[in-house]
Amino acid sequence: MNHATPSAESPSPSIPDRPGLEGLEDHWDSNWEQWGTYRFDRTVERSQVFSIDTPPPTVSGSLHVGHVFSYTHTDTIARYQRMSGREVFYPMGWDDNGLPTERRVQNYFGVRCETSLSYDPTFKAPEDAGDSQAINKRGNIDVSRRNFIELCHILTAEDEQAFETLFRRLGLSVDWTQNYTTIDERCQRSSQRAFLRNLAREEAYQIEAPSLWDVTHRTAVAQAELEDRERPGAYHRLTFHLSDGASGPDGSNDLHIATTRPELLAACVALVAHPDDERYQSLFGSRVTTPVFGVEVPIKAHQLADPDKGTGIAMICTFGDTTDVTWWRELDLDVRAIVSRGGRIIPEPPHGIESQSGREAYARLAGKTMFSAQAEIVEILRETGELVGEPEPISHPVKFFEKGDKPLEIVTSRQWYIRNGGRDPGLRAALIARGDEIQWHPAYMQTRYTNWIDGLNGDWLISRQRFFGVPIPLWYPLDSGGEIDHDHPIIPTEANLPVDPSSDTAPGYDEAQRGQPHGFVGDADVMDTWATSSLTPQIACGWEEDDDLYSRTYPMDLRPQAHDIIRTWLFSTAVRSHFEADAAPWGHCALSGWILDPDRKKMSKSKGNVVTPIDLLDQYGSDAVRYWAANGRPGTDTAFDDGQMKIGRRLAVKVLNASRFALGFGAETDTALAINPEAITQPLDRAMLLGLANLVEEATKAFDHFDYARALERTETWFWTFTDNHVELVKNRAYEGDEAGAESARHALRLALSTLLRLFAPFLPFVTEEVWSWWRGGSIHRQTWPSADELRSAALHADAAEQSVDPAVAEVAAAALAEIRRHKTTEKRSLATPVISCTLTDTPERLALLRLVLDDVVAAARATHIDLAEGAALSTYVELEPSESKPASD
Repeated sequence: MNHATPSAESPSPSIPDRPGLEGLEDHWDSNWEQWGTYRFDRTVERSQVFSIDTPPPTVSGSLHVGHVFSYTHTDTIARYQRMSGREVFYPMGWDDNGLPTERRVQNYFGVRCETSLSYDPTFKAPEDAGDSQAINKRGNIDVSRRNFIELCHILTAEDEQAFETLFRRLGLSVDWTQNYTTIDERCQRSSQRAFLRNLAREEAYQIEAPSLWDVTHRTAVAQAELEDRERPGAYHRLTFHLSDGASGPDGSNDLHIATTRPELLAACVALVAHPDDERYQSLFGSRVTTPVFGVEVPIKAHQLADPDKGTGIAMICTFGDTTDVTWWRELDLDVRAIVSRGGRIIPEPPHGIESQSGREAYARLAGKTMFSAQAEIVEILRETGELVGEPEPISHPVKFFEKGDKPLEIVTSRQWYIRNGGRDPGLRAALIARGDEIQWHPAYMQTRYTNWIDGLNGDWLISRQRFFGVPIPLWYPLDSGGEIDHDHPIIPTEANLPVDPSSDTAPGYDEAQRGQPHGFVGDADVMDTWATSSLTPQIACGWEEDDDLYSRTYPMDLRPQAHDIIRTWLFSTAVRSHFEADAAPWGHCALSGWILDPDRKKMSKSKGNVVTPIDLLDQYGSDAVRYWAANGRPGTDTAFDDGQMKIGRRLAVKVLNASRFALGFGAETDTALAINPEAITQPLDRAMLLGLANLVEEATKAFDHFDYARALERTETWFWTFTDNHVELVKNRAYEGDEAGAESARHALRLALSTLLRLFAPFLPFVTEEVWSWWRGGSIHRQTWPSADELRSAALHADAAEQSVDPAVAEVAAAALAEIRRHKTTEKRSLATPVISCTLTDTPERLALLRLVLDDVVAAARATHIDLAEGAALSTYVELEPSESKPASD
C-alpha cells in the first residue's frame, strides 16, 4: 500500500517569500485524507504493527481542552512509531451509550422514555429540539424505549461528526476508516457475545442482593463509579434499652448510639462493637430494644467496628452504607429494608415493628424523602425522650454516584455481576499478576492498579436500569402463575446477536406469549457502559468479526488513558481479556494527568470549569495547542496555560522562518537543494552534526519510554541553540565563503533541517509538513525517523576524517560569539556593529578547539581579527567601531 504523496521523489523546490501558519490545518488534513497517509496497511505482519486502543470519548455534547491534552499525547506516540518503521493501527471509537447520552437526548428533544409504550414507527423528532424555552412550555413528550433509542442515534451521529472535525483540526493521525460506536450493531454483538461467554463459564451471575442505588437516575451503581463528597451532617445520640439485668458502660440499662442517619432507625437489625472493646464485651450475645419502634435486636462483635468512632458501638441498618452490607452478610442478620428505589421511606413498616406506637411513628415517616424523614425522626425522638442532647454538627464524606446529585442509598435488587476478584482471592491475585505483563508509563501507576484490586469488596455490577445501552441478551420463562424463573434464562445463539429482549421474541416462543403464564419476559436491563468499553481492544481489532485483522493487532501495543479511570476502564478491560484471551490486553499503558483550572481543580464538564478548544485552535493554531499539550509530562496533572500556546505559536513561526532562511543559501545555483554528506568538511558543521546525533539519541530514548514531553523539551532547546548560534556562525560562510566552505555550510544546514523537521513532526505536524513540501517529496509523516548513526557518519566520513572533530567545538564557538555579543548589548550597540579589536581569553584546551572554527567566529562577530590569550576562564576585551560611524541596525 502506497502511503506517500502522489510522488515520493523530491519536487522542484518552491520556497514561499512570506510563509505563514494560516490555513495549514485544512490544507494538510485534506491532503492526508486524499493520500491515505495514515491508513493502516493490513498486509503487514504482526511484529511490525503498533496497535493503539484509542479511548472512545463520551459523545454527549462537546469536547473540552482536556481531550486535546490527552489525545495529543497519544498522537505524538503514534507518529513516532510510524516514522520508526511500525505500521500503526490507530482507530477511533465513540462512546455513545449510557447515562450522559440519555440525559442529553432527554434535554435536547424534550422527551421522556416510557417503557410501557409500544414502538411508534411514525414518530418524528420534535421540531423544537434544542429550543429549551419551547420545550419547557410544552413539557416532555413520552416515547417508547425504541423511539427514544432512535433519537439517541440521531443526536450522537451529529456529535460524532463534530468530534471528528475537531480531532482532524487538531491533527490526530487516526485512520478514519477504522472506527466504531459503542452502540452500533457490531459493538452490541461483541458486548453480548462476551457476556454470554462469561455466563457460560460462570464468570457472570445474577443475584438479588443489596446494591448501591442512585435515587435520581433510578439505577444501580458499581463500586468503581463512586466518589466521596464532603457534606454537612450531624451525630445524633440515641438511647437503646438493654434487657432486664444488663447494664451498659455507665451502669444504667441504656446504651447510647451516635449515628449520622437516624432516619434508618426503623431498619436497624443489630448493634455492633469491636470484639476487643472491653466496654461492650459483656453485652455480646445479649439483646436491646430500639428507641421509638421497640424492636429487639442483638448485640454483635465485629472487627470493622471502630472503638474511637462515636460511642464505640454502632447500629447496623439494612442498609445505610457498604459497611452495613458487610456486617449484614458476615453476621447473618435479618433484612428490614425501608428505602424505596425513589429514595423515599416505603409505605409499609418492616417486620418487627408491631407496637401501636411504633407503627404510628413509622406512618409519620412513610413516603418522605431521606432529608425529610431525618427531620421527622429527630422530632419523634425528642417527643419520646430518646434523643440525648442536640445533634452535633459535623462534616463528613458521603458516597455519590459520580454523575449523580444526591447521596447514594443501598437497596435490595436483582442485578448481574461479573467476577473481578472482589470475593475470590485467587482471581484477585491473577488479575494483579496481569499488571506485571504490562509496561506502565509512568511506572508508579501500576501501584494504583494493584491497590484498586486489593481494595475491592465485591464483584463488578454490570446491569443498569436505564434505556440507552446494550441490552442484557436474555429472556426468562414464566411459570403457570406468571412468576419469573430467573434460574433458567433463555439464551440466544451467538449467530443471532445482537438481540433486544424488550422487542425481540425469545427463541422457541411467539410474541403473543410475552408476559403470559407459560410464556416469557425479556430482561429489561442494559449493561453498564463500561461493560462494552471494557471490550474496546476486541472491538477495534475485529474479535470474532475479522480474524485476519485480529491476528495482526491483538493483543494491542498501547492503551493510552487518564489516570483517574484506572479503576474503571483499565481494570475492567484487563478482566475481560483475562477471561477471554488469558492474556493482558496490551503491552504498554500510558497514563495522562488531568488539566487543572487556575484554582488547581480538575477541569470537567460536571464542574462547569472546562475550556472548549475551538477558540484556542483558531487563535493560536493547532501546532501551538499541541505544543502546550505535549509539554504535559506523562501521568502528571497540568495547569491550563495559554501562555504556553503563545510560545508554541512562536516556535511554529520560527520553524517556518528558519527553514526558509536555511534553504535560501545557494538555492539559485543548487536547484534541487540536495544533501551531500561528503560535502560537509568544516569542523563547525561536523561538530554541529555530532551534537545533533546526540539529540536524536536522547529524543529516541525518550519516545521509546513514552516520554514525549522530554523528547519535545530536548528538541526545542537544541533547535533554539541551532538557530541562535550555529546559523549565525555559518551564514557568512554559506553566503560568501569559498566553494568548499560554503558547500559544507549549506549541506550541513539542510541535513540539520531535515533532521529537526522529523524530530518536530510528532508535535507540530502541520508546520513540519508544510516546510517538508517546499523541498522534499512524500509526507514527512511517512519518512524515516532520524538516525544518530547516519549523522555521525556524515560528520566523520572519509573525506573529512583526516581532521578529527570534537562536538564541543560548537559549544566553544557559540560561547565566544555570545561573549562578544554580550559586550555589544551592554554598550547598547547593534549586534551588526563592527569590532575593530578583540582579545578572547580562555583555557588552553578550549582555545585549541576555538582555533578550528575561529574564521566563523570572526565573521559572525563582524570582526577583522580576534586575538587569543590563555587564561583560567572565558573573558573578552572588545573595542567597537565608534558609534558615529556605526552602520544601520540590522
